[in-house]
Amino acid sequence: MKSITINGSQRESVGKKATKALRNAGQVPCVLYGGDQTMHFSAPELAFSKLVYTPNAHTVVIAIDNGETYDAVLQDIQFHPVTDRILHVDFYRLFEDKEIAMNIPVHVIGTSKGVLAGGILRRNRRKLRVKALPKNLPDFLEADITPLKIGDKLFVTSLEGSDYTLLHTDNTVVCQIKTARTAVVIDDEDEDEDLEEGAEGTAEGDVPSTETDDVAAVKE
Repeated sequence: MKSITINGSQRESVGKKATKALRNAGQVPCVLYGGDQTMHFSAPELAFSKLVYTPNAHTVVIAIDNGETYDAVLQDIQFHPVTDRILHVDFYRLFEDKEIAMNIPVHVIGTSKGVLAGGILRRNRRKLRVKALPKNLPDFLEADITPLKIGDKLFVTSLEGSDYTLLHTDNTVVCQIKTARTAVVIDDEDEDEDLEEGAEGTAEGDVPSTETDDVAAVKE
């Protein structure tokens, strides 16, 4: 998994007055949990843009001005209710031999048969909770919707891997193809029969039709 480095300074004072002064100076108060002791530090607000304002998942390297570095993941973040400015960030420290749980984005690939027939793709889960060792955390999970017809669902079991565990029940739906008003239900057997009948008609001298039905493709 890709990593983002955040340069920070360790905090000596953690009171309300000191915290307010940090925010006024464009700094964000942060806390790193998971080690022998909790560490308080601050970092520039702009340093979090690539970590927070993105659909991708990243681990974090926290580089403190005293030369120490820590591998971590974002655990919690608080925003101002009016301005949406970052008020506080919590991190959890990573260890190579300890599993960690985090939300991983789901990337949809393929073109669904149901969508080609006029159905609508519905994304039920854009992220899934994954538990794994830090080195085995995937950048994203792939959901192949190619075989899905109208009414079909893709369950979380289709995205399972050997290096990680999905923290969801087996009946969790990742995405599904919903019926639309203009949808045409295509049956594979009927489609094969139509092709055979078309071939027989051509042999008798009939001219095959060049007209095609309108196909409604729904983009995500």
